[in-house]
Amino acid sequence: MSIKFRLTLMSFLQFFVWGAWLITIGTYCFNAKGWTGAEFGAIFSTLGLSSLFMPAITGIIADKWLNAEKLYGILHILYGCVLFYVPSVNDPNTLYYVIFGAMICYMPTISLSNSIAYNILKNNKYDVIKDFPPIRVWGTIGFIVAMWITNLTDSKANANQFYIAAIVAIILGIYSFTLPKCPPQRTISADSSFTEQLGLNAFKLFSNSKMALFLIFSMFLGAALQLTNMYGDSFLDDFKNVPKYADSLVVKYSTIIMSISQISETLFILAIPFFLKRFGIKQVMLFSMIAWVLRFALFSYGNPAEGLWMIILSCIVYGMAFDFFNISGSLFVETTTDSKIRSSAQGLFMMMTNGVGAYLGSKVSGYVIDAYYTNNGVKDWHGIWLSFAIYALIIAILFAIFFKHKHNPDEVANVSH
Repeated sequence: MSIKFRLTLMSFLQFFVWGAWLITIGTYCFNAKGWTGAEFGAIFSTLGLSSLFMPAITGIIADKWLNAEKLYGILHILYGCVLFYVPSVNDPNTLYYVIFGAMICYMPTISLSNSIAYNILKNNKYDVIKDFPPIRVWGTIGFIVAMWITNLTDSKANANQFYIAAIVAIILGIYSFTLPKCPPQRTISADSSFTEQLGLNAFKLFSNSKMALFLIFSMFLGAALQLTNMYGDSFLDDFKNVPKYADSLVVKYSTIIMSISQISETLFILAIPFFLKRFGIKQVMLFSMIAWVLRFALFSYGNPAEGLWMIILSCIVYGMAFDFFNISGSLFVETTTDSKIRSSAQGLFMMMTNGVGAYLGSKVSGYVIDAYYTNNGVKDWHGIWLSFAIYALIIAILFAIFFKHKHNPDEVANVSH
């Protein structure tokens, strides 16, 4: 097998083992277990909590002591073993710690998979900028395929979703040991301070008012990034409780409908260079925030019959909402930070969005839904999505007013070379 094919397979499986349950765990917790929004919010918050520290720790291990591909394999095998245990858990407090354990193993593998791919491509004289994106897009395809399998095997509301992910994760873990070796680069010197080794020196960026404002907005928007992953499938599945929608395709194939969001991602990624060059980083981030408003508002007013177009359009808009902020935000960090702390700065950006923001969004949304939008176990999905839309709109307006960044058409070109 060619190097590129082997890396493509790694990328496909990397996100398959997440997509098999990430979108449907809400349906499992609400419908199969009957747990509250606060209980589910706490469980889902472990994604953000583990993102606060695990990528940095595994980065140090891969830099100093252990081959990246071996560490990657060990983490996936452990992740698979933990997922096998999930179906036996019947208490939300226990599941919190079990999923937290799974996320401690899984979340750092996202950045590790990128590092492994970069390393192997460079060692085999490939052009990373040209050859990596077609490899990475298969990760999104893997996520979509896993969602479809979970839906078509009627696993979205039962424990089978975790078994599917667990089996494939262990296969991926074993497979990773066959990849070309990625030995420690030892880029961190022995006399580096503990703060430097953990990448914490990037926190001095908060002393820059513009960067501090950007990171704070990143945190607030990060709180919205996982909301539809948390509640989207449960929302569509709940239409089964409305007699005229009970037998609709939306209810039967809710996870497949949700996968349109990931399909949209692959298309909007291709449009990013044009939008960045034409409108600039701030405008593209603002487009993302407006897209989040539409994402939530369309869900609020959509239904499986005459409002089906709103649900479909909401899923299409997701690609712009998710990709435009993540990529333009990463580019802003790349173009405005010192090269000596650029990697740490990127880690700080991811920590603020996928760590602090995602954690707060998961916890707070669960409590808000329980307190204001749940009556006798029935959720007011219209009110839930509308409140999320208003939240995103407030963030967008404040960002447009307070975040100052002048568009420079050359900044995109400079980064790509």
